[in-house]
Amino acid sequence: MSFLEFLSAFFGWIYTLSWSLSFYSQPLLNIRRKSTSGTTVDFPFINTLGFLTYLIYNTVFYSSPVIRYQYALRNHDHTPTVAINDIVFAAHAFVICTILTSQYFAPSIWGFDHAPGTRPSRLVLGIMSGSIVAVAIIIFIVASVPSDADPKTSWAWLDVIYTLSYVKLLITLVKYAPQLVYNFRQRSTKGWSIWQILLDFLGGILSIAQIVIDSWLQGDWSGLTGNPVKFALGNVSMLYDLVFMTQHYVLYRDDDDSTKAGERDSLLERGEDSRRLD
Repeated sequence: MSFLEFLSAFFGWIYTLSWSLSFYSQPLLNIRRKSTSGTTVDFPFINTLGFLTYLIYNTVFYSSPVIRYQYALRNHDHTPTVAINDIVFAAHAFVICTILTSQYFAPSIWGFDHAPGTRPSRLVLGIMSGSIVAVAIIIFIVASVPSDADPKTSWAWLDVIYTLSYVKLLITLVKYAPQLVYNFRQRSTKGWSIWQILLDFLGGILSIAQIVIDSWLQGDWSGLTGNPVKFALGNVSMLYDLVFMTQHYVLYRDDDDSTKAGERDSLLERGEDSRRLD
């Protein structure tokens, strides 16, 4: 194994660890606060579908001889730049997103107080429904193609997998928007874990670094064009992360600090009142 191959594998597992850890901060924060207030269900709900499609995409790209053959036909006989850590990450993310979504849909199970934002918005429901219909249409088209058609120039099962990846990409483009708007309206990031953003940002950098190294090793940049969703996911996520960090550390920092100060003052007053009663 060369140094670049080692570096690619190292970056791959570190970004997998970073992105995976980022999913724990929000559900753990909700558990600590016993509430989902300050957040909306839109993000975890649509994220669950996104990572389901991403899991299927990575698993098939990595293990299906048919899909790998069709990919090679269209990309100069190169193999897909999908690693085992991509599958591990997608599977883990899907499970955690499902658990996080349950905190909104079934708060009583978790012992949470009732909070707003537990019903998906029309935008999210529309995107999810449209995505499912789009995948169904592509499957129907591919199933209608003659079996002797050339997969390099005609519709093939590879196009179904690409459609799943584009669904994931579309979801990534919009999934953060409801929370960004919610933070803007509340002028606060209270309840929204910043640690998931910081870890996500680190993972995005390393994800892009890995795919660039893999493409360099192959001597062909079709590793980027042939696997656009992985490259785009890192870039889009980092752009959103920068906006969230700006909200948390710059725009609404004083509001969050004043809120925390108010909570401390309230606790101190309660303590003084209890001592007076004693």
